[in-house]
Amino acid sequence: MSDVSNGASAGEGHPGFGRMFGEGRLTVGLFLPLRQYAGDMEVLKGALEVVKQADASPFAAVWARDVPLFDPGFGDAGQVFDLWTYLAWLAAHTQHLALAAGSAIFTLRHPIDLAKQATTIDQLSGGRLVLGAASGDRASEFPAYGIDHLTRGERYRDAVEWFRELTEVTRPAISSGLGRLGGGVDLLPKPAFGRVPLVVTGSSQQKAEWIAGNADGWLVYPGSVYGEGPKALGAKAAAWRELIPGGAFKPVATNEWIELVEDRHQKPTPLRGGFVMRTGTEGLLELLGRWQDAGINHAALGVQHGRRPPAEAVAQLIEEVAPHFPALAGPEPKGLEW
Repeated sequence: MSDVSNGASAGEGHPGFGRMFGEGRLTVGLFLPLRQYAGDMEVLKGALEVVKQADASPFAAVWARDVPLFDPGFGDAGQVFDLWTYLAWLAAHTQHLALAAGSAIFTLRHPIDLAKQATTIDQLSGGRLVLGAASGDRASEFPAYGIDHLTRGERYRDAVEWFRELTEVTRPAISSGLGRLGGGVDLLPKPAFGRVPLVVTGSSQQKAEWIAGNADGWLVYPGSVYGEGPKALGAKAAAWRELIPGGAFKPVATNEWIELVEDRHQKPTPLRGGFVMRTGTEGLLELLGRWQDAGINHAALGVQHGRRPPAEAVAQLIEEVAPHFPALAGPEPKGLEW
């Protein structure tokens, strides 16, 4: 296999990546689902209309998760719809938003399937896919796939290398524990703009040096959003960037679950042991500004744990928050009529 640890980045050439990420800038995205599934699919209705409103706004991205199996013991069903089917649905009904996978479980999927699905979405959307890649945190899923949870780190590295070869090399020659290709066949389609941006999620059982060399960006958990928390997150991002080969810019993204209240002046307060931040607009703007000052480039905001109708909360985000951290003027998506 060729060496993919070269610090290369999707950079400015990819519409989805360019819309989300710029040095010294922070953009915001909308994390789906808008309501937490608790046994009734009705709570998921209406999300598409909200996403369409976000598509016509300064929001940079819409995020969807990859959760193959529901584990009641985990406490959160996460994403109910299949990641790739849902992204295809969203791609067909939007024109501007980056389509962010947050994140595909690279250890549970064969990289041929991952590559085929990812490049298909990227082509159908005109180059709007930004692919978060995770090693999997729901241990109960692994036995069902016949995969060892404890050795997922090695499988993850293999899957990333396969993914790069399959999507960026013509008739690749690949051999590892995941299978063997002898260079006689190829994977189609290739990405719309030469590369699908790959954003590593958390540590994914890897060393920071490996992530810095192999990822196009890093999706990192925010830690505390109070007090010195944003400064600590910024220090973590800065230390990681010191490891990037050649000093190239690679973005850092994070996320936060919020309960946005109508009162702009409501001070931020933690809910659910700090898992959710209850806040008014001004408190959220302050947090996002501190993240931007700390070198964070994108914040995915989720409203699923709030008590208000999600359409109301997102409308408030569109009006009062997104214009302060708007999507960037990256390359235009390809206007293809499939």
